[in-house]
Amino acid sequence: METSIPGKVLAAQARRSNAARIALFVLPLLMLAPAIWNGYPLLQYDTGGYLARWYEGYLVINRATSYGIYLHLGEQTQFWLNLGFQAIVSLWLIQLTLRVFGITKPFGLAAIGVGLIATTALPWITSMLLTDIFAGLSVLSLFLLIAYRDQTSVVEKILLFVFTAFAASTHSATMIVLTGVCGAGWLLLPWLRGRVTASGLTLASSALVIGALLVLSCNYALSGKFTWTPGGSGVAFGRMLQDGIVKRYLDDNCPRQQLKLCPYKDELPPTGDDFLWGGNNMFDKLGRFEGMSDEMEFISKQAVTAYPWMQFKAASKATWDQLVHVATGEGTNGWLPHTYGIIERYLPEQSKAMRAAKQQHWDINFDAVNMVHVPVALGSMVLMLVILGSALWRHRLDDVTLLAGTVTLALLGNALICGIISGPHDRYGSRIVWIATFTAMIAGIKYFIDDRNTADDGAD
Repeated sequence: METSIPGKVLAAQARRSNAARIALFVLPLLMLAPAIWNGYPLLQYDTGGYLARWYEGYLVINRATSYGIYLHLGEQTQFWLNLGFQAIVSLWLIQLTLRVFGITKPFGLAAIGVGLIATTALPWITSMLLTDIFAGLSVLSLFLLIAYRDQTSVVEKILLFVFTAFAASTHSATMIVLTGVCGAGWLLLPWLRGRVTASGLTLASSALVIGALLVLSCNYALSGKFTWTPGGSGVAFGRMLQDGIVKRYLDDNCPRQQLKLCPYKDELPPTGDDFLWGGNNMFDKLGRFEGMSDEMEFISKQAVTAYPWMQFKAASKATWDQLVHVATGEGTNGWLPHTYGIIERYLPEQSKAMRAAKQQHWDINFDAVNMVHVPVALGSMVLMLVILGSALWRHRLDDVTLLAGTVTLALLGNALICGIISGPHDRYGSRIVWIATFTAMIAGIKYFIDDRNTADDGAD
């Protein structure tokens, strides 16, 4: 007996439902595959600084207390609760973005999810105890708040708002990038009518205000100081040091100015990381951040006005270098003495599991991974420019172009902030460039769908 038409429809719906359930179960596991294979969440040199915030009760350069509290909530599960949250939120935001673009079939979600897992840093940063996962995800959540508030439910708006506020609070660079995107939206609002609304921008801007208040509140709760997380001047000083600007300033002003660094001006290390984090005796002798913060801030401010052309050239080069520094895995190795020490001091029951992980035995090699990730990342950024160029040529702003423009702005903002302040690092690029690959995939699917619909209309 032939199956009736309603029966075929029900069968097809059942297959789609099963496919959706499989995708929703399998994709989070695949996003956490590196951590599962490792046997413990992936760690980074910075992880220990975040973990310690709950226990030490004072502020540390570029270590957000909100993220430290977030990690503390998952300690009893060996942080698998944190990784599970990161995977589920990643899948949710990917699925929600696809939905507002009209890509609702489970196969589309599965294909894009697997594609991102295979070709970008997404599973590695999802599997890591670090703020990096929120850099890219927050751009998507902010975009949805601004441009698609009418296509999301009340519950979804609340969740997007809360997530954006929290993500912004976890790192100053993320906060600045999101603020830049919002600011550009307000400036371009007269030309984006019909695509972007003032109410959407107000909602997104309010989320960033709440995020800023969260930074101040968490800092006050753990340290008793109602202040922003420290870090800007010290990190900027490190970048100027490796660009030769600090040496030039010291040569021009010592010994006329009695600076602590004057006796060491011919012995400065080659990079800011070596000076600030490399454990060199010079920084230790000078009192580290407690003893050097005021002087580093003074030199940084003076050097900006004293050498504007040097600053401009260094900033331009740093921004470009940061754009193309997109390799996965920087800092994900076995040399993490500070993080190991923090875990062993405050979470000794996890020391055995942490020490047994493959990462701690130097068993992770990113060479093969980056043979795929780097060209995909660079190619995705080029495709963003192609999409934007095509829109300008056609004088047409569609949904894909709006997303590509948002992502491009976020990538440029990230390169400016991280490159100029901290100096170029692959980690800063890889943590956000995957959203360009995601956008390129959406553009490809939308082009295929639109082309097929055009062909069907022609056949009719």
